[in-house]
Amino acid sequence: MNTRNRTSDVMDLLARIRANTPSAEEKALLETAINALLFITSTGRRYAFSDFLEYLESNAPPPVVASFKTREEAESWLHSHPEPPDSTLVLIAGQYHTVAYIRELNHRRLLPLTVIEFHLGRLKREGLPPAAASFNTRAEAEDWLMNQAEPPEQTFIQIAGDDYLAVCHRNVNHRALYPFAMALDEEAQGEDGA
Repeated sequence: MNTRNRTSDVMDLLARIRANTPSAEEKALLETAINALLFITSTGRRYAFSDFLEYLESNAPPPVVASFKTREEAESWLHSHPEPPDSTLVLIAGQYHTVAYIRELNHRRLLPLTVIEFHLGRLKREGLPPAAASFNTRAEAEDWLMNQAEPPEQTFIQIAGDDYLAVCHRNVNHRALYPFAMALDEEAQGEDGA
C-alpha cells in the first residue's frame, strides 16, 4: 500500500473512531492526529513520511537531517537557519545531537544525544550477524566504507577483532564507523531506574 492510500485510510479510521468517541478530550486528541496527517500531506512531506515509516520498520540507525564536521559549522547552520527543525537529529563529527528550538524565545541549542549508543545496544542484544568484512586497522575500514558505490544503511564489520557498525546516511552523504564497545543497553537502564 502506498503512503498516500495508507495516510488516507488512517485518517478515515481516526475520523470514524472520533465520531464514536464520547469523550471531548479524546475527540480533541484524535483531531490532532488527523491534523498531523493533513499537515504531512499538505506541506509536501508525504515522501519524507514514507521514508520515516520505512525506517521504523527497519533495523537502521536513527535518521538525521544534516551532518557537520565541526561544532562551529553546526552552530553556524543553527543560528543562520530561519526556523531550525526542532527535535530533529543532526550529526556533529559523527556524533548524534538533537536540535532544540523554541520559536517564541528564538532559543536554539544543539544537545548531545546517546541515540546511536542505544541503537548499538539493541542490535547487540538481538545478536550480531557474521561480519560482512574484516580489517586490520580502522584506516583500512574507513577506506573500504568511503569507496563503496552504494553501501547499505548499516553493515556489521570487524576491525582488529572488534565489532563495528558501518553506517551510511545517504540523505546527508555521511558515512561513519561506530564500535559496539560504545553500546548502551536501554533495557538494563530501565530496570535500574536510571
